[in-house]
Amino acid sequence: MKEIPAKTLLSANRNPGAWFDARYTLNIYRGCCHGCIYCDSRSDCYRVENFDEVAVKKDVLALLEQELRRRRTRGIIGMGAMSDPYNPFEAEKRLTRGSLKLMDRYGFGVHLVTKSPLVTRDADVLKAIQEHDPVNIAMTITASSDDLARKIEPGAPTSSQRFQAVAGLAAEGLVAGILLMPVLPFITDDERNILAIVERAADSGAAYVYPFFGVTLRSGQREYFYRALDRLFPGLREKYACSYGMKYSCWSEHSRRLREVFREACEKKGLLCTMADIIQLSRSKVVQKQQTLFG
Repeated sequence: MKEIPAKTLLSANRNPGAWFDARYTLNIYRGCCHGCIYCDSRSDCYRVENFDEVAVKKDVLALLEQELRRRRTRGIIGMGAMSDPYNPFEAEKRLTRGSLKLMDRYGFGVHLVTKSPLVTRDADVLKAIQEHDPVNIAMTITASSDDLARKIEPGAPTSSQRFQAVAGLAAEGLVAGILLMPVLPFITDDERNILAIVERAADSGAAYVYPFFGVTLRSGQREYFYRALDRLFPGLREKYACSYGMKYSCWSEHSRRLREVFREACEKKGLLCTMADIIQLSRSKVVQKQQTLFG
């Protein structure tokens, strides 16, 4: 694996707390081998060369420890915004695990976005963090069907494996849910897919499902996505071009109806689906833990 230099690792979020209560963002890997056809991280604005090859930042744990020690303001650190922290190389490198141990040592919480069951390996460290700060694991699942998931996310674990991972995390008492995004127009934006994901989320013990009923497209990523459409779904490129042109946010034409159906299903199953409620749940888990320890 290629090592790349890095001067800093933590970046402060522009709107702290808005996205799963995260104050900081951390990416210790660069690039991704999941091959998801819709990935926004391919966009030219991020300037990631050879995106399908995973690279790691040099001396990442030593650098992270220095930064955590110097931070006066503690908070939740978001991982997975640009690159999955549980790519296949993490099984051997254990750098995400090392990062979590440092967050525990220096009193930070964590929000993880991943498509990998490997996250269950670190349940012990995540539970330790949850003793003092919020922990939230968001498993990205876009297709209820494993066959469809393999087409649009060819290098990622199957949806079934991801649901099983959520079940394992929930069984450990951790806050885990489903990130239902993107919902691809003309591909995954049908009621049957949305309802099936909600159903399987509830069955797995997920605490929430958080959606985005569309996909974002911009320079670099749009061209890659369209080439994938030509290969996997002939004729859809023209439909996208006609419907969205050069728009960044490409909402499903069924988004209003899907949102209604989704909310009704979540309410019926007892799943949270708003950011405010999800954040409150993560915070409350810490309070409960502290009351148990010191009450």
